[in-house]
Amino acid sequence: MATDTHRPARLDFEGELQALVRLADPGPLVFDASRRASIKDVVESLGVPHTEVYTLTVDGRAVDFGHILEPGQEVRVGPACPPVDVTAPTLLRPHALPELRFAVDENVAKLAALLRTLGFDAAYDRSYGDGRLARLAAEEGRVVLSRDRALLKRGEIVWGRLVRAARPMDQLLEVLDLFGVRRAPAPFGRCLRCNLALRAVDKAAVLHRLEPKTRLYYHDFRICPGCGRIFWQGSHHEHMLQALRQAGVLLPDADSSGKA
Repeated sequence: MATDTHRPARLDFEGELQALVRLADPGPLVFDASRRASIKDVVESLGVPHTEVYTLTVDGRAVDFGHILEPGQEVRVGPACPPVDVTAPTLLRPHALPELRFAVDENVAKLAALLRTLGFDAAYDRSYGDGRLARLAAEEGRVVLSRDRALLKRGEIVWGRLVRAARPMDQLLEVLDLFGVRRAPAPFGRCLRCNLALRAVDKAAVLHRLEPKTRLYYHDFRICPGCGRIFWQGSHHEHMLQALRQAGVLLPDADSSGKA
């Protein structure tokens, strides 16, 4: 169908995306589409990273990010509709992930520790720059969590979340609700420093590394196979359990370990 080259395109950002659009009043935006540009580039030029977009329709027809915007076209840009299943392919993300794993930016560093506490695979290193994080996400199939829009606009990143909340526990709930995973998969099952799964270790094998009161009162221990850090159910474990339960995180009754 021919388009009027003198008519601007109209873009309607829906739901939570409206708050991300730069310098815009509520309602549809007009955009000069006389120069060829992909809809991904257009959306991101208006302040919305492609990671936040889950549906795109042009004149009522679903399109992918590569669609070239034409003058006069009407575009609807839709946000995520939780729970998001990263293992299911979609038009905008045809290559699904084998499982839910994260790559966490420095600007939400405490979120990485909380995710690891629940047992999620959350890659994080304060030395990672934007390029390293983007490559990690592409190579290992991870969802990037960040408050940096520029990072989430990188083409290598397919799955991501522009974290809105400011407090770490609120950030955790935001991510869990987005992906529908309020139930912790393996609480206190990962090293908070290395992100590796912990292994059970006999008390006798680590006895020489324990403080006197720890030797006396605790008997079940786990160890990180990477850094060798030892974990047990101490006071910090109980405090964290209480905080997570109060926040609404679902925790199994099975035994778990935490470092005092």
